[in-house]
Amino acid sequence: MSTDLASATNHQIRLAARPVGLPKDSDWSFTEEPVILPADGGVLVRSTHLSLDPAMRGWMNEGKSYIAPVGIGEVMRAGGIGVVVASQNPAFAVGDQVSATLGVQEYCLIPAAQIQRSGLVRIDTRLGSQTQWLNVLGMPGMTGYFGLMEVGQPRAGETVVVSGAAGAVGQTVGQLAKIKGCRAVGIAGGPDKCRWVVEELGFDACIDYKNGSVRDGLRQHCPDGVDIYFDNVGGEILDTVLTRINRKARIVVCGAISQYNNTTPVQGPKNYLSLLVNRARMEGMVVFDYADRYPLAVAEMAGYLKDGRMKSREDVVHGLANFPAALLKLFSGANFGKLVLQLGG
Repeated sequence: MSTDLASATNHQIRLAARPVGLPKDSDWSFTEEPVILPADGGVLVRSTHLSLDPAMRGWMNEGKSYIAPVGIGEVMRAGGIGVVVASQNPAFAVGDQVSATLGVQEYCLIPAAQIQRSGLVRIDTRLGSQTQWLNVLGMPGMTGYFGLMEVGQPRAGETVVVSGAAGAVGQTVGQLAKIKGCRAVGIAGGPDKCRWVVEELGFDACIDYKNGSVRDGLRQHCPDGVDIYFDNVGGEILDTVLTRINRKARIVVCGAISQYNNTTPVQGPKNYLSLLVNRARMEGMVVFDYADRYPLAVAEMAGYLKDGRMKSREDVVHGLANFPAALLKLFSGANFGKLVLQLGG
């Protein structure tokens, strides 16, 4: 195995320029380098599946954020699933299936000093498939779980509205809200997504923002107002939901995909005074803050997958070379479910 690896090539995609608006082909460079075997305490992982997430667009921007930007010339940051193919670390054996920040590349060398920061952990595919470990059991699922449970603090009988309801985070939030005894109303784009959210995931209703009025949909499906809004999109939809919130409502600020590719300043909420009038709370959340509690959430959600109370859907694109085009699906709404790039079996 080591002899084969010593002569293997690692194909990578690096950030060549900071995008202005939507990322374009010239913002990426395709590179290759020899595979390097791990030194003492290190691990070499062959990537099989990479997670494509809206947050990646923010990581490409210069400036202060919750995580350092990807540097020009660096391998693009991405979480992923892979197989340990060489190890000098007693905690990881060759053949272990693992999750970590692997980057958009075929092989990831994780030195001993980077093991913890990379989030390298073994995964158990008896609890869920490889793609589910990038969805319900991965970062999107953890985002939905802790965003709803810790920031949203749902109580049975409340109405929970989630935008991006057919996406990776949104599908988890709505199903979890139902499990916790709440009414779940999604916002998604297109009749197929809305139908799937209601008929397959069990939401009470789903508003099609592409083919109707969100304002009218909220009046129809949330006649008693909104207690929790889980925001993945920002912009006009956030403003519209703010007009329907109840007293002591909680708005979970998870993302703002409608704003990520702006070439003008980010549009903030115009109706923010509704927070004052309704004594409501708007709070941002970053999933990494809850990393020490991931195992507890994984165990709970794996139970829901096993007993059928939770379902997941992944949109799988094949091949490293297709990364730039696949990433753009997130910003047009072309993906249906959690977007995953598959590199190998």
